[in-house]
Amino acid sequence: MAEIISILNQKGGCGKTTTAVNLSAALALLGKKVLVIDMDPQANATTAFGVQKNEENSVYRVLTGEQTMDEAIVPTEISGLDVLPSHISLSGAEVELSKDIGFPFILKESMDGLLDDYDYVLLDVPPSLGILTINSLVAADSVIIPIQAEFYALEGMADLLDAMNLVESRLKSPSPIKGILITLYDSRTRLGRDVYHNVKQYFGDREYIFKTTIPRNVKLAEAPSHGKPCIIYDEECIGTEAYNDLAKEFLSLSNDLEDNK
Repeated sequence: MAEIISILNQKGGCGKTTTAVNLSAALALLGKKVLVIDMDPQANATTAFGVQKNEENSVYRVLTGEQTMDEAIVPTEISGLDVLPSHISLSGAEVELSKDIGFPFILKESMDGLLDDYDYVLLDVPPSLGILTINSLVAADSVIIPIQAEFYALEGMADLLDAMNLVESRLKSPSPIKGILITLYDSRTRLGRDVYHNVKQYFGDREYIFKTTIPRNVKLAEAPSHGKPCIIYDEECIGTEAYNDLAKEFLSLSNDLEDNK
């Protein structure tokens, strides 16, 4: 049975898509079977895998019942890694889905019968707290929150945590935080070190903060324009090294949680 993880933060530019793409690729290269579901109408994760953006195979058609998830999934060039593409049409899905009384559960229900095929499903969630995000939270077993090492890093974090608590209490669907991931990090700058310290203070011992940090790296920014995850685009850059380390830490954390069940 797959573990479903939403990669979530309502702030844009914090590395959600970069993390979804490169963590999934690193896990697949470690022998795991992984599915990425691109829940963002901008479809950046779709593009980053070199997958054509079209409405024929898309999460929009899955959510509106025109296509099954199994029909819409597309393989990537990495063995063991598939993607459910997004499309700009998904931006109109919130209005359509809101007409369904059971709208928070549509994504979760569309996964029925599919989860035995994967070890992990990663959801690249849009930077908002709307219906697509609610669906992603309801479907997920846990959440990874990327936080950029910048001045306003924790701005809006209380709203995000409130939204997660609301989904848990109102919809009886808990999505605990699997880990907080510091991105765009530069240990040489005082700002980077201060933000890291502030994040640790904010969450204290309540949540797990990944020991791995993701550096600011030009190769991570370049790779999507070539339709490849960075760990394929440049196997030796510091961005690739960081995501390979994160994948190993992620697996270690998952194994620890499984052992404690």
